[in-house]
Amino acid sequence: MHTPVLTGRVLDLLAPALTTPGSVVVDATVGLGGHTAALLERFPGLEVIGLDRDPQALAHSRARLDVVAAGQFRLVQAVYDEIGAVLARLGRASVHGVLFDLGVSSLQLDSDERGFAYSRDAPLDMRMDGGDGSGQTAADILNSYDAVALTRILRDYGEERFARRIAEAIVRARADAPFTTSARLVDLIRNAIPAPARRTGGNPAKRTFQALRIEVNTELDVLARALPAAFDALAVGGRLVVLSYHSLEDRIVKHQLAPYAQELVPPGMPVVPAGAAPRLRWLTRGAEPASDAEKVDNPRAASVRLRAAERTAPNPGQARPTTGGAS
Repeated sequence: MHTPVLTGRVLDLLAPALTTPGSVVVDATVGLGGHTAALLERFPGLEVIGLDRDPQALAHSRARLDVVAAGQFRLVQAVYDEIGAVLARLGRASVHGVLFDLGVSSLQLDSDERGFAYSRDAPLDMRMDGGDGSGQTAADILNSYDAVALTRILRDYGEERFARRIAEAIVRARADAPFTTSARLVDLIRNAIPAPARRTGGNPAKRTFQALRIEVNTELDVLARALPAAFDALAVGGRLVVLSYHSLEDRIVKHQLAPYAQELVPPGMPVVPAGAAPRLRWLTRGAEPASDAEKVDNPRAASVRLRAAERTAPNPGQARPTTGGAS
């Protein structure tokens, strides 16, 4: 059993929206079920709809949650930008809370055959859905993208200072033999960057592996679509909590939600008409980190950034139920 990040803070932020019996929360990244298990234990009568693209994760979480609260959860294999479609299929017009715990899961990191971890030699796969013979793998990207495209993803998704050097080294190396496993890539990255850079900032392969994982799974595009869909699914009074683990994710969370916190009138209007009030109230001041104590107890919390918001009004011209009447 892994330890989910910031569990107490997540539950406290969602709690005011979960006072009504029969409340519904979407765990958009259910993973191994840690946050969902904690929600079901704390809020009797709560229903959780858990989404994950990884069938292995869903199997693990189902076994765990059956022990905690059988019959009070539904698990659906889906990418989290499909939240609107999933809720429509389940007949849910709105929900009381949505939780995102972004990034790679403990199961994926610990499964050697998935290729997410740069600390162990493994096939360069990195598909979060477990791979069913479809979709490009990290190896496909390494062996087919030209130096310009590789530089772009390493720079934009990995924030890698030496993106061009690494990309050009990859293109040269694959001329001898295609990339298939992670150890060769890790060695190449270490040799491609200047010696002083190898001695700081942890494993020099970390940023390249992050970039490849994001490209394989189109994570940032999916997140940009998922946040508006999640907000639209909230009843008035419902709450959204997002845990992100690098600046790229956190920036998208901030920028995608910020427009909902603005009045829908030109600046300087003396009166805000009905229907033009802000639809979102931030519950956090900026992005909250984990406490030093949690970082010691749970190393995955070291880079977490938490943002949370409450829905305060419906969309213009749209009647939406409050948290007391979500269905």
